[in-house]
Amino acid sequence: MNKIVKIALGAALILSVGASTASADANKGQKLFAKKLKDACGMTGAAMAGKHTQGEWEDLHKNGKLAQEIKTICPSVKDDDVADKYLEHYFDFFHKFGSDSGNVPAC
Repeated sequence: MNKIVKIALGAALILSVGASTASADANKGQKLFAKKLKDACGMTGAAMAGKHTQGEWEDLHKNGKLAQEIKTICPSVKDDDVADKYLEHYFDFFHKFGSDSGNVPAC
């Protein structure tokens, strides 16, 4: 019985660490925005995130149109800067600081 509990706890620990590592992060999205999009967009992160409400950002993300919307708002953004590996982080950042969120980013 003791071995089964240890195995179950070990598996739970591995799964929880793996899940948190793979999740997106608004802070990382903010850093990516500052590094890759801020100059191309010519606006702050607050202005960019404030272009839509949280619900609108969710809809864009769910429909797979987030990259397209970023390029619409910021036409000089390069395709590499809106690669799929960055979109989850951008979404978390834009969602957290959407126009109806009441939050203001530091960039």
